[in-house]
Amino acid sequence: MDTGILILRLLVGLLVAAHGVQKVSSHLGGRGIEGGTAEFRADGFRGGVFTALAAGGGQIGSGVLLAAGFLTPLGTAGTVGVMTVALTVKRHNGLWVQNDGYEYPLVLIVAAVALTATGPGACSLDALLGLTPYPLWWTALVLLVGVGSGLLARLVLHRDPVAARPAGRR
Repeated sequence: MDTGILILRLLVGLLVAAHGVQKVSSHLGGRGIEGGTAEFRADGFRGGVFTALAAGGGQIGSGVLLAAGFLTPLGTAGTVGVMTVALTVKRHNGLWVQNDGYEYPLVLIVAAVALTATGPGACSLDALLGLTPYPLWWTALVLLVGVGSGLLARLVLHRDPVAARPAGRR
């Protein structure tokens, strides 16, 4: 069981971190901070560079924490937060990823929450430092904090699409 948890933790954590690297650099197929900024602006977010840096940094940080199995609930909450924002952006496209839907962010959210419920496993920094097991109620807290922070970020940073249109086109 610990081997399976390790594989899942590494896959989810490293994918989330790599996704963040793409937002802020030209590594791993990213388009640099300018590309990350343009992506967020195209999705209706204000803040430009700050938004791209915050999202990229959040993804890198939470992904590394998950991959290492260090402070797993914190890494999970961060992952759930940034992927909640992604899910809300893609929601209007439906579920399936081939239509640019929210399938992928949803899978990452559920996998991260499952890692909180199971714990990071024996091959983790949390286990090495004696921080485990985390009580099961942490799972609900992580889900609440993660989804809540993602929705708050969306509310604060996303422009009202109707208000953003030029007058006369509403």
